Amino acid sequence: MNRQEPRTPGARRDLVVAALAVLLVTAAVVVGRILEDRDGSLHVNWPPLYAKWDPHLGPGTPAALAVAAAVVAYGPALAARLPWRALLVSAWAASTAWIWSLALVDGWHRGVAERLTTKYEYLRVIDRFDDIPATLRDFTQHIVQVPGEYHWPAHTAGHPPAAPLTFVFLDRIGLGGGGWAGAFVITAGSTVAVAVLLTLRALGDEAVARRAAPFLVLAPAAVWMGASADGYFAAVAAWMIALLALSATRAVRSPALAATGAGLLFGLTCYLSYGLTLFAVVAAGVLLIARTARPLPYFAAGAVVVPLVFTALGFNWWEAYHLLVDRYYQGAAGVRPYWYWIWANPACTVFIVGLATVAGLRRSVAAAPGAVRRWRAGDSTAADRLVGLVLVALLAVAAADLSGMSKAETERIWLPFAVLLLPAAALLPRPSARAWLTAQAVLALAVNHLLFTGW
Repeated sequence: MNRQEPRTPGARRDLVVAALAVLLVTAAVVVGRILEDRDGSLHVNWPPLYAKWDPHLGPGTPAALAVAAAVVAYGPALAARLPWRALLVSAWAASTAWIWSLALVDGWHRGVAERLTTKYEYLRVIDRFDDIPATLRDFTQHIVQVPGEYHWPAHTAGHPPAAPLTFVFLDRIGLGGGGWAGAFVITAGSTVAVAVLLTLRALGDEAVARRAAPFLVLAPAAVWMGASADGYFAAVAAWMIALLALSATRAVRSPALAATGAGLLFGLTCYLSYGLTLFAVVAAGVLLIARTARPLPYFAAGAVVVPLVFTALGFNWWEAYHLLVDRYYQGAAGVRPYWYWIWANPACTVFIVGLATVAGLRRSVAAAPGAVRRWRAGDSTAADRLVGLVLVALLAVAAADLSGMSKAETERIWLPFAVLLLPAAALLPRPSARAWLTAQAVLALAVNHLLFTGW
């Protein structure tokens, strides 16, 4: 009897790559545990994640289970048939419910209100911004740790001042404290799904976006979206890419205005996190995929606004970055071994993107040669353009990894890049969508209920 060909070509290879990702994570856990027990050089309690072992249930548990079950059961079908605008609203609502329910597994105080109030966080410096121009002029003087002198907490020192200023402005309008700060970053982070859907529709087509929608909602990254400031950073970066894609494909009434808005958000992104300057790679990739440079003048005009404002107020981005490198190696990074984190960081990424994305990335890499050929011939498909977007995001991640400036904690630091890897799951066969969604949900639920993550 002749063997029948599998109805979903590549399914076995998807499972093999997913299994290899599990082995990578296992190796990172085992080797990391040995290193941490031996000399404490990793400075994480549950390597490779910045987390501690803490099996628990919480008030968000029933809601998280319900959201996961609903998306697995009905997500693919609803994504296929809802009107486009209704799909965007539904994706935002479901993503919001997923992030909030996971955050509340740890309870209101521990899961939301106290996240941004620890000794490392931005809310610790609110009172030092009473005179914003004066603080910006002196900002670089407090980055490096000098004995006997005040220095910024780790996250304030590690980011440009737009990050702490966000929470200063929230405080100024009456939304002060950890609860409002946590609610803000969760609300912002939940819009990422909408931004990425708009990007996919603009660069590819609506069918690709619809297939990606359930995976964007039920992302394991939601564990760190609630309530880390990096979820807010991810939203700013995702909307920047969405506006640029809409401008490049002329899918809006005013492409010039969209490109200018994208530039403004890119400038803000660079002043939220130094590492997010790598989104220049992603932005260039969007223009290459769309085969146009028309948005560039408007994008560039918008991109200089935020830097000009901060420079005029006395903040020197380049000086601050070089001082940050010194501060970075004054802390845990000075002893964290590069040889471990160069491959353990990708293991962290498996936690935030899930095995479905890993399988989708395999398909993206396999499809890349053909996609490039068709792009060069001017005959690329929607799937080809999806592959291009995913691969430029992957390139940015690789650059961040090789830089050595992302040793550990990448489960939150790389959230802005990870959300652009998630759409790779749209390349998976439709009959297996629910199984892969289940794997995504199980991973997120297991992490959130077995570990207490640090951010």
